[in-house]
Amino acid sequence: MDDPSQSLTNCRFYEEKFPEIDSFVMVNVKQIAEMGAYVKLLEYDNIDGMILLSELSRRRIRSIQKLIRVGRNEVVVVLRVDKEKGYIDLSKRRVSPEDIIKCEERYNKSKVVHSIMRHVAEKTHTPILDLYTDIGWPLNKKYGHAVDAFKLSITNPDIWKEVTFKSDVIKDEFHSYIGKRLTPQPTKVRSDVEVTCFGYEGIDAVKTALRTAEAKSTEETQVKVKLVSPPLYVLTCQTLDKTVGIEVLEHAIKEIESNIRSAGGSCTVKMAPKAVTENDDAELQKLMDQRERENQEISGDEDDSESDEGVVATGD
Repeated sequence: MDDPSQSLTNCRFYEEKFPEIDSFVMVNVKQIAEMGAYVKLLEYDNIDGMILLSELSRRRIRSIQKLIRVGRNEVVVVLRVDKEKGYIDLSKRRVSPEDIIKCEERYNKSKVVHSIMRHVAEKTHTPILDLYTDIGWPLNKKYGHAVDAFKLSITNPDIWKEVTFKSDVIKDEFHSYIGKRLTPQPTKVRSDVEVTCFGYEGIDAVKTALRTAEAKSTEETQVKVKLVSPPLYVLTCQTLDKTVGIEVLEHAIKEIESNIRSAGGSCTVKMAPKAVTENDDAELQKLMDQRERENQEISGDEDDSESDEGVVATGD
């Protein structure tokens, strides 16, 4: 008999108990032996499988350890399935790079669904298999993948009318947790540039050039320019779509380059636009604080015109 605590949160990802022949699956390598590698099928509740030695590589095998390692996840293709004995033979050598990408995408989506299912199972004390049977697998059939239905439900709650919930408690837990888990979060995109102009109107030219960058803001993506210390400036924007944010900053930098060159100055990109983490922000703040301290230490020796460059940038 199954351990009740296990049956509450452990279950295969898909309706079929076994994978189909020629399908690609994600496995975790558990042991390497003379015959090949013993693995667990991660999407099928960790049932056992084996990658035969002859199916590890197209080339002559000199060292198994270089081809496959214990603890690592691998994408493999299913060669044979004996449902009665529970034997599943797998191949690593017949998998192409394109197959790996597709399998990883599906596995990552299924992991998100599984974590939501486990959360609801634990919170409502409902066996996870029941949740998959009533909700997950029907949505897989209708929408291609349950995670796509979950994402749609955030803006289109009518999706839940197609689902039979055994209780309002389960329904409410799904609603609230999916809202927290899958609502898109804005990404911060940043680029570092050095802008200089040693002409007669140098400071004003730099100010003007940086304002052209902020003028590239859109309703969804606001570009902000922040001074680190002359000539280093940071361009940032918040966006739900990282690709759009990068494009907006790239256009903003082109505007700066064009504007400052016409005034006889230059713009050098020190860090190309990229999505940044809170850790990157903390490092930047640390650098800015350090530069500010250095400026304060020598501020008594600066004249007014030089310190005026410190107010070029606007925004936070």
